[in-house]
Amino acid sequence: MNALEMQDCLVAAADMRDGTAGMVHAIRPSALGELDAVVGEVAARFARQAGFAARYGQVLLLPGADGTIATALLGIAEQADGADPFVFGALPDSLPAGSWRVSAPADVQAGDIALGFCLGAYRMPAFGRDTAPAAPPARLVVGAAGQAAASMARCINLARSLINTPPNLMGPDDLAKAAEMALAPLGADVSVIRGARLAQEFPTVLHVGVGSDRAPCVVEARWQGSTATETAPLVSLVGKGVCFDTGGYDLKPPSSMLRMKKDMGGAAIMLALARLVMLRDLPVRLELRLGCVENSVSGHAMRPSDVVKTRAGLTVEIGNTDAEGRLVLCDLLHAACERQPDLLVDAATLTGAARVALGPDVPALFTNHDATGAVLVASGLACGDPLWQLPLWPGYRKWLRSPVADMNNISSKPMGGAITAALFLENFVKTDVRWVHIDTYGWNDSSRPGRPEGGESLGLRAVYEGILKIFNIEDRMHH
Repeated sequence: MNALEMQDCLVAAADMRDGTAGMVHAIRPSALGELDAVVGEVAARFARQAGFAARYGQVLLLPGADGTIATALLGIAEQADGADPFVFGALPDSLPAGSWRVSAPADVQAGDIALGFCLGAYRMPAFGRDTAPAAPPARLVVGAAGQAAASMARCINLARSLINTPPNLMGPDDLAKAAEMALAPLGADVSVIRGARLAQEFPTVLHVGVGSDRAPCVVEARWQGSTATETAPLVSLVGKGVCFDTGGYDLKPPSSMLRMKKDMGGAAIMLALARLVMLRDLPVRLELRLGCVENSVSGHAMRPSDVVKTRAGLTVEIGNTDAEGRLVLCDLLHAACERQPDLLVDAATLTGAARVALGPDVPALFTNHDATGAVLVASGLACGDPLWQLPLWPGYRKWLRSPVADMNNISSKPMGGAITAALFLENFVKTDVRWVHIDTYGWNDSSRPGRPEGGESLGLRAVYEGILKIFNIEDRMHH
């Protein structure tokens, strides 16, 4: 399986030889009265009789005089504060084969149309079936902005495919190989740290993964944009790559274990973001660290009440073996801070508490630099990839105390679990490093336009847009 490959659902306008393509009109409910002017009186009458109400994602095919279909209608939301590319994801499965253009209101960006179309055309890889599901035969005609959106879509779909991969096919080594495949061809220096060196440099990653027959490893990648100097901003990305999480000796119940192949979602999202930064050749220096482990039960596995010494020298008592993600991240964050990055971002499917607070579609954001958090939240809302900031509330730090170590990996209280997890991580981040922690879900529970059920890259686009704003970068390909 090559998750980097995506069925091409776009056709460049320059490649349209005969110039013929069907037309999709994106209609808001408030514009239904203008249908006659848009598609003609006869087609508008047909649309009304067929029940077209411009509901979100509603697609209606309009037959022409000769019975062929060359026109369609798509219902989109009323004008909102932010972009909504996803609604255009309803088109690939609804349109007949052939090439199509989309006519949309002036405030809808061409890149968002193309992005949504590509996200809706995503198909899960075969994973052992004889053939993968066929891609939709409809293709979207795009200009330069649409072609730029294709690289964004490929990166998002890379993350989706990695998360969707069954856990027997996506162990720590497989995730490390996927990282090498995604980044090395773009000029990144990728190394994988294992064995004795892992024990010395990333002891908590080893402690989490030591119970599995599939040995843990850490991926480190470095890259520099073609126009970046030695003083260019250093952006450091960190991802939790727990390829399967049984919970360890604090075993999860079966219902909670069902989706734990997605526990490497943070690593998949940060890997895909790193690839996007490279594809767009941003003028930055980039570092990526992924902790690739499996949290299993065996005679070698970590136990509740173990005490482990971290890379930072701080000791941690294991209060619960199912709070393993923060142990994977803490050494990676400390290693990243040693390089004094201008921005440090980590992503992890870390706590159920964040989902209780914000639901599946809005990752929780924590930061030690509120201005940076505000930029990322605003960027997410603007591009339709929302984040919401929760506080690093200092009053809860004492909940992580341990009588036998510098801290416990879990809180002594049952409340505020996303906050206490973030406070744990904060112990391993230098106070002068601008740090953002994203507690994401990495999954769509059900299929919606542009968001098929399965792995999802929640937070990727928000962080990318935030990087552009924080460092005042103009992405010429994007804009």
